[in-house]
Amino acid sequence: MINPSLIEHIFKAASISRWNDYPKMVDINELDKQAHKVLIAYFLAKLEGDINMRVIVEYGVFEFLSRVVVTDIRPDVLHYIQKSKASELNSWIKTQLDKIIDSENELFKERLDNFFKGDETYKKERLILKAASYLATKWEFAIVYQTSKFLEGIDELKAKVDEEIEDYFELASIKELLASTKLSKLIDLCGRLRFQRRWAQTQRIPQTNVLGHMLVVAIFSYFYSLEVKACDKRLENNFYCALFHDLPESLTRDIISPVKYGVKGLDDIISEYEMRLIEEQILPLAPSRIRSEFAYILGVRKDGNKRIKSEFENRIMPNNESLSLSAALSQYNTNEYNAIDGKALKCCDRLAALIEAGLSISYGVQTTELKEGFKQTYKKFVESPTCEGVDFKAVCDTFKEHFSLEF
Repeated sequence: MINPSLIEHIFKAASISRWNDYPKMVDINELDKQAHKVLIAYFLAKLEGDINMRVIVEYGVFEFLSRVVVTDIRPDVLHYIQKSKASELNSWIKTQLDKIIDSENELFKERLDNFFKGDETYKKERLILKAASYLATKWEFAIVYQTSKFLEGIDELKAKVDEEIEDYFELASIKELLASTKLSKLIDLCGRLRFQRRWAQTQRIPQTNVLGHMLVVAIFSYFYSLEVKACDKRLENNFYCALFHDLPESLTRDIISPVKYGVKGLDDIISEYEMRLIEEQILPLAPSRIRSEFAYILGVRKDGNKRIKSEFENRIMPNNESLSLSAALSQYNTNEYNAIDGKALKCCDRLAALIEAGLSISYGVQTTELKEGFKQTYKKFVESPTCEGVDFKAVCDTFKEHFSLEF
């Protein structure tokens, strides 16, 4: 599904500091920026309409992987280089990525090759991703500006950042976003997940936040979807369900598993409370025409007379009604079923947690909590190694071997 070299490449983004020539009140890293970008791109694309969502997903992933390659180049310098040497730079980036991609992952390589061809077929999709990147950067700059007002030239930079929005006025979604206080609040709510640390009770390298974790799980879901040859809608749904799976934590904070599952009945109480928050403080912020679809992505469905949140269950929505499934989703692998591999997404979530712990241990930060977390998560994959025919335990074993994680 995904190899250790590519996994390590993804997590490098958590160590890439942004705005590192400005004073900041909090750390701002590339992983969180990219996560915020693809979250914003979802809303822009849905508002825009008539957009190839698979391209939004894939090009978002490819742009992220590419950005990590050129991490040492400042964004303004990178943009300048791209104006005159875009073809040569892209060729070099692709060569670097080819070194860490499994040769047998032919579908991924094919899709990546199409992305680097840079044709005009998906011009609007590329513009949406560029606009989303700008909006995520502008959100970051609001933080930087607060602690940099004493610096010469900061107001000129602010004016430049503010003016760039005009480059995207051809997108109707940008104008709608600027006019919507509610949607702006929802994007702001997503951004606040930058400030919530994963594994908050222990030291870890690299430190990751809930927002970045959500993107990692989404990327894992993408590779899973390729493995099962998911149809376009299933791939899209899997990616965005994974991407938004921890959104309620912007209101509840990240509750670690030993607490959530250590007290009998506490998980149900937390889930009930999260559902209330989704109903009262999240869904009302989403534009009405995408609210039903967004609720489905968040895992909201009817259960008798009440609505529940269960993002990690297999489900389909063929007639605008979410249906929970116990059967394999391979028989529902066409766009009309609107399928989501909830059980596999739970495996992707666990895999991300295992890797978060394992990477830190391999880098020398080996707390008791991290070791125990790694062991217990690995044990779950031993007990249930596959999902829809995809061998998650094999990914764990390859990762363990690559980083010599035996303790």
